[in-house]
Amino acid sequence: MVAERDIDDLPKNTANYTALTPLWFLERAAMVFPNRKSLIHGSVEYTWLQTYSRCRQLSSALTKRSITFGSTVAVIAPNIPAMYEAHFGIPMAGAVLNAVNVRLNADTIAFLLGHCSAAVVMVDQEFFPLAEEALKILENKSKGKSNRPLLIVIADKNCDPAPVQYALEKGAVEYENFLETGDPDFSWKPPQDEWQSIALGYTSGTTASPKGVVLHHRGAYLMALSNAVVWSMKEGAVYLWTLPMFHCNGWCFTWTLAAICGTNICLRQVTAKAVYSAIAYLGVTHFSAAPVVLNTIVNARKEETILPLPRLVYVSTAGASPPPPVLAAMTQRGFRVLHTYGLSETYGPSTLCAWKPEWDLLPMDVQARLNARQGVRYVSLERLDVVNPTDMTPVPADGKTMGEIVFRGNVVMKGYLKNAKANEAAFAGGWYHSGDLAVKHPDGYIEIKDRSKDIIISGGENISSVEVENILYQHPAILEVSVVARPDEQWGESPCAFVTLKPDVKEADQQQFAEDIMKFSQSKMPKYWVPKSVFFGPLPKTATGKIQKHLLREKAKEMGPVMKSRL
Repeated sequence: MVAERDIDDLPKNTANYTALTPLWFLERAAMVFPNRKSLIHGSVEYTWLQTYSRCRQLSSALTKRSITFGSTVAVIAPNIPAMYEAHFGIPMAGAVLNAVNVRLNADTIAFLLGHCSAAVVMVDQEFFPLAEEALKILENKSKGKSNRPLLIVIADKNCDPAPVQYALEKGAVEYENFLETGDPDFSWKPPQDEWQSIALGYTSGTTASPKGVVLHHRGAYLMALSNAVVWSMKEGAVYLWTLPMFHCNGWCFTWTLAAICGTNICLRQVTAKAVYSAIAYLGVTHFSAAPVVLNTIVNARKEETILPLPRLVYVSTAGASPPPPVLAAMTQRGFRVLHTYGLSETYGPSTLCAWKPEWDLLPMDVQARLNARQGVRYVSLERLDVVNPTDMTPVPADGKTMGEIVFRGNVVMKGYLKNAKANEAAFAGGWYHSGDLAVKHPDGYIEIKDRSKDIIISGGENISSVEVENILYQHPAILEVSVVARPDEQWGESPCAFVTLKPDVKEADQQQFAEDIMKFSQSKMPKYWVPKSVFFGPLPKTATGKIQKHLLREKAKEMGPVMKSRL
């Protein structure tokens, strides 16, 4: 094999090569737009110059306590200024940010803190009792052998100060006081190697211990810019934080907003009223949200909305396949929805359903159906395919043959922390395996049909729970629906639908609603797809709005098998 040669022997040097990191975006934003609002959170506002100074103070304060390269800092907080600052200040010190899901229980958080050996725990005042309980569990399990992390409580001026006082009495350091120990002109050091870890996030861990997803500076840099490119985000965009920053680092939009010198609008609690108010009064141009949040927006009561919208508002959605009826309803209200797809292991969304101008001429329902597909790879993702997982051969682009979605490129995680076995399985064959089953259409766009574990096998036939759900969402009374497998005496498994009805639907006989949904289903889908059982009530969700199908599967299993018809 002939060795590849370049046309020259010119070496890299400090003038023409440096490690990629999104941290430089913040320095640039502070220089170019020092007085532009960087962040608004209720009565609290900062400019880009102030945010840069505060992040340098955080970095300096951490460094003074020897929190630097090789250290992990956990942050347990909703979308507040300190969480945004953590995305810069912590890696500026050389440490790794672990943004923790605030809806996890204390046992799980104790596992995370122990697994990543967190040297510091920064916690919002509301969640201090949760952190306190987690640390007690960790200390008991380690039998006092683990080093207790430095505990910092973050006060929120928009909230009751009593929890802060309690935290201080328990020995915590208040966040603003901690910042004051740092230098606002601190000369932070960028990573020498872009492979250096910048963030650590944990998977949901529904069937086993959560896995720690390690991300590097290079990937964060590329994804941050890619977000702006694929969404055509203009310099100065106003971004509403409906997506939790603790979820995949806010899909890397934390760093994107600094790159485009935009304005972050923090939203502590996400409600339809808060979203419409921010659009009307704070100039919001963009926000990201799971489909369940979009569903809340389109089904909001009239008094919670402010319509028509004062401007076209761009929405990025991912986390689950958005039902076409929800996409159509968002469009009718003046939102332009970009459908994306990805995983924690791919820095958040890394595919998008790129909109084609010719689709503008199609009927609304056809547009929504096309836009519900997961689409094509992001600019920053080098390879994306749908393959037969047994031999890694690509499936034909026929829109019918299912395979597994696999990724390869710079926005794929470094790997799972301290988990060689999981890494071997995840990277088998030189690709990252998503576990999602999809088809590839003739135009090259991919479309998820299900998670491998969510496929319903009825009488030997595969049923896509996603396709059944998309049809059921067309029923006028259904607000949310999730379809899972239930044991079936005759067919092995059959579809079981868990339904939340719209608020304006009267509390009528649920049996009649169940029968009506059955009839509706029979007119819209193959007979063996029709749910044999329907149950009503709120659906369990994760912190990012994903419906927890594993809990519904367990519930369906506990109900016992659907009995064979004796007719």
